Amino acid sequence: MQVQHRRRALRLAGAGALLGLAALATAPSALADTAWPTRPITFVVPGAAGGTTDTPARFMAQKLGERLGQSIVVDNKPGAGGMLGTGLVARAQPDGYTVLVGNTGSNAINYTAYQKLTYKPEDFIALTDMISFANVLVVPVKSPIKSLKDLVAAAKREPGKLAFSSAGVGQTTHLMGELLRQSAGVDVVHVPYKGSAPATMAIVGGETQFMFDNLTGSLGHIKDGKLRALAVTGATREPELPDVPTMTELGMKDFDKVGWMGFFVPSKTPPDIVKKLTDNLIAVLKDPAVVKRYQELGGRAGGMAPEQFSKIVERDRQDWGDLIRSQKLQLD
Repeated sequence: MQVQHRRRALRLAGAGALLGLAALATAPSALADTAWPTRPITFVVPGAAGGTTDTPARFMAQKLGERLGQSIVVDNKPGAGGMLGTGLVARAQPDGYTVLVGNTGSNAINYTAYQKLTYKPEDFIALTDMISFANVLVVPVKSPIKSLKDLVAAAKREPGKLAFSSAGVGQTTHLMGELLRQSAGVDVVHVPYKGSAPATMAIVGGETQFMFDNLTGSLGHIKDGKLRALAVTGATREPELPDVPTMTELGMKDFDKVGWMGFFVPSKTPPDIVKKLTDNLIAVLKDPAVVKRYQELGGRAGGMAPEQFSKIVERDRQDWGDLIRSQKLQLD
């Protein structure tokens, strides 16, 4: 009897030791999740430094870093229509330390535009939108073109001569030009650049004749008298450009779309980290200083609930996909 009791006690002790080892094995990750963040976070921006996608991201990185007590590093990965940076995040460790500052191109348009995409929608969790902005149709200030009507007339008068710049193939700055080609029945040339900053400077310098630039990229040049704004996309006029009509007002259909940037993490990121990161992002986006700064840039601060943002991402994926298919704009 005593031998049996001793054996039973040894079995229980062994089981307890195994449970203790299991607890020790899981404790570090659990503690890490709870304590997140314990080291710097990286914002991957799939666009060029100094461009439309970069400036608001850097301001957000500063404000979020102050709130979390950790530095936020902005890592620009331009090229391949946003695929390079977006694919990098899709393959990153899902621990909340690598965050994609995605946009309409990288996380909506590309799924139809490219057959050989290195990532898919299921690779990401959409957290919240950061900023939304209209596209503004601009020409160099020295251009003889004074209105959308003038632009269409010039394009029809000399088919294949007028060129428009974009931030890259498949970006909204590209597809808005394609939409104009379709809607107005004009023959214009697309000149893609590696990011929004060089594309904007191309139109400022007169390398191209027009552009549907992100308002955040062109607003300063419009106010400085370097660019002339002919129209804006979106459903309503922009507060920063109240005298500039919308494309819809000028009789052009399907130009009520706006671009957006938002935050995404790899799909297997732990739920508690996703929630903590999302809650802090939304809190920062509601900060009056952030709202004001984004207005100055020509945009509107985001902060949607994840469910609402996910619906917008999916809607744009379908809408832009329809245009890409109708125009046979396969990019690879």
